[in-house]
Amino acid sequence: MRKGAMIAAVAAIPLMTGGCVRTAASVVTAPFKAAGQVVDWTTTSQDEADRNYGRKMRNKEAQEGRERREWEKRCRKDPENCGSYDGYVASHHN
Repeated sequence: MRKGAMIAAVAAIPLMTGGCVRTAASVVTAPFKAAGQVVDWTTTSQDEADRNYGRKMRNKEAQEGRERREWEKRCRKDPENCGSYDGYVASHHN
């Protein structure tokens, strides 16, 4: 009798775990999904790279504009000692 009960219990396991298989599969795939999300968070999309580059260039151009205005102001005060502009140029710096 014990042998028959054991066989019946083993045969019933797949029927009892039908919902658990999906959960087990989710548990198994969760680390891979999480790793993929981390990669998405750590990489920069092309749109983000373009936006960041644009922001960087606007800041550099603003810096150049400030320095050129200061240079022009000094030149107006002392035109004889004013040479060509040799200050910051946004397109020449990284």
